[in-house]
Amino acid sequence: MNKILELNHLTKKFGNLTAVNDLSFTIEKGNVYGILGPNGSGKSTTLGIVLNVVNKTSGEFKWFGNRENTHEALKKVGAIIESPNFYPNMSAEDNLKLVCKIKDVPYSKIEEKLKIVDLADRQKSKFKSFSLGMKQRLAIASALLNDPEILILDEPTNGLDPQGIHQIRQIIKNIAAEGMTILLASHLLDEVEKVCSHVVIIRHGKMLYAGSVDQMNATHGFFEVAANDSKKLEEFLNVQTYIEHFKIDDNGTYKAFLNKDFMADEFNKIAAESDIYFSHLIKRKETLEEQFLELTKP
Repeated sequence: MNKILELNHLTKKFGNLTAVNDLSFTIEKGNVYGILGPNGSGKSTTLGIVLNVVNKTSGEFKWFGNRENTHEALKKVGAIIESPNFYPNMSAEDNLKLVCKIKDVPYSKIEEKLKIVDLADRQKSKFKSFSLGMKQRLAIASALLNDPEILILDEPTNGLDPQGIHQIRQIIKNIAAEGMTILLASHLLDEVEKVCSHVVIIRHGKMLYAGSVDQMNATHGFFEVAANDSKKLEEFLNVQTYIEHFKIDDNGTYKAFLNKDFMADEFNKIAAESDIYFSHLIKRKETLEEQFLELTKP
């Protein structure tokens, strides 16, 4: 696949604070990537570096296989990294005409992009009359005017109501379905799970996971168990080779994580042969949320 963006050991320090810490990952054409992490994890700083608005401390990044300099490469990038900022007393159409002049693209692109973000019927309306969701959709239209090879969005649904969130996510899905490569930063796991094919999880500027969302979900699951004799249960769990590790929840229930596929009825049978009888036994798959919380816990 074609490489759109490569980060190699990228680091950014602000005095004693390391905002981005030795970050390396690759964005490939045609996928939707989510940079996921808690607030303050370095997501926005990372985007700022690759968009040339924040200077890196060390490491490197390459656009489009480094075939051209960053200034030329960014002409093929559409990005929204701040709140939508247009002239309030001008119409949506007139605001986009200014962007067309800056990006040197024909006005004919305006109607096409407004249709994509479902604002064609409001092109004559003043920007100040728009809701926050509509402003964000206009910003996406603006970022698409130059038909970029990649669209970069920083917290695209931040501050929106549920309807606005749904509209933005649907627009992202529609754009992605047309083959657009998208990179979005978010602290919302639900957002990444619903719209992204790949995820990069960072905490304190350091990468914890990079790969497909499906691959992250492809665990063998775990048994949720309880028994009257906790000591005997722990001894049993410790010697089962198909159990990678286990932990105890606050309610006294054990979670035994599997390193291969294993059926609950077989597990119950083996336990009974060891004179252990479960008062509770459920086999479950880890949700993406559970894995995210496990990765990003303090």
